[in-house]
Amino acid sequence: MTWRGTTTPLERFFACLPYLLPVLDGLRFATPFFSQFPVLKPLLIPFIPLLQIYSFPFASLIIFFALFLLVVRNENISHFIRFNAMQAILIMIVLFLCSLVADYILQPVLQGGLILETLYNVIFLGMVAAVVYSVVQSALGRYAEIPTLSEAVYMQVR
Repeated sequence: MTWRGTTTPLERFFACLPYLLPVLDGLRFATPFFSQFPVLKPLLIPFIPLLQIYSFPFASLIIFFALFLLVVRNENISHFIRFNAMQAILIMIVLFLCSLVADYILQPVLQGGLILETLYNVIFLGMVAAVVYSVVQSALGRYAEIPTLSEAVYMQVR
């Protein structure tokens, strides 16, 4: 949906960048997936330097606030970039909520096992699907419409 006007290639590139953050957050759910499919582990190699930077204490919180305050709330930046930054932030929030539920509710009850690994795989693959869809749509210059999530983004980004 390009009803807000056309986008330049540079805007498309900057709209794709925030989606690195949900990928870095979602990699904590990837352990069961990559243990089941070890041939896919080389796909993680490009993310290793970013993970080292992202692993500093409070790095994710600082990046979150910087992205929200400096990009999403900045009216001088294109709506397309702000929309995609906010959508990436909301995907990060969903992943954070999933990690809270998994760590403090499901992990003590299930104590590992097949059900928890399956849940981790679903969360990881759902994150990958949402990010890949959003990046492809952004690269094409279209708004990535993810049900419910995009509606929340439209409420935040004017």
